[in-house]
Amino acid sequence: MLKKIGLAIAALVIVLALVIATRPAYAQVADFHQWDAWSPWAHLDPTMKTSYAGPDGAVGSSYGWKGNDQVGEGRMTIVEARPGEALGIRLEFLKPWQATNSTRFEFTPAATGTQITWTMDGENNFVGKAFSLFTNMDKMIGSDFERGLVGLKKVAEAQTRSAQFAVPAVAK
Repeated sequence: MLKKIGLAIAALVIVLALVIATRPAYAQVADFHQWDAWSPWAHLDPTMKTSYAGPDGAVGSSYGWKGNDQVGEGRMTIVEARPGEALGIRLEFLKPWQATNSTRFEFTPAATGTQITWTMDGENNFVGKAFSLFTNMDKMIGSDFERGLVGLKKVAEAQTRSAQFAVPAVAK
């Protein structure tokens, strides 16, 4: 009888570990406190000041930053939160220039985990059009997004591995 209870508990723990391992990387994106682990901009200014407000991962949650010339000053606010599916963010740049953009993460189940699509949309005003004569914004921001997604993948995979190793062994 005790052996059956032990096997049932082990089966539940294994199922829980599999569920955790297959969860998308939504929490790392929706909780702004976790961005420092994967964000391509987090390490550009070690003295950057940050602030957080609102419930983590929920509509209205925000993250503010104020840093050097490489990171500037701005704020992100969650405007849409569908766990495991999508996260919408209003991105406001305050310095060195002012702009408001929409950023979106979409999470799609894939054979080997989760495919994440990260996009940004905004108006291309006169200053933006002038700047684009000398700089390809898609290439510049796109490479930052690619670095961020690589970092996010590393963080998510490390958490999955640690969850898998957290499964306790059951004595026979």
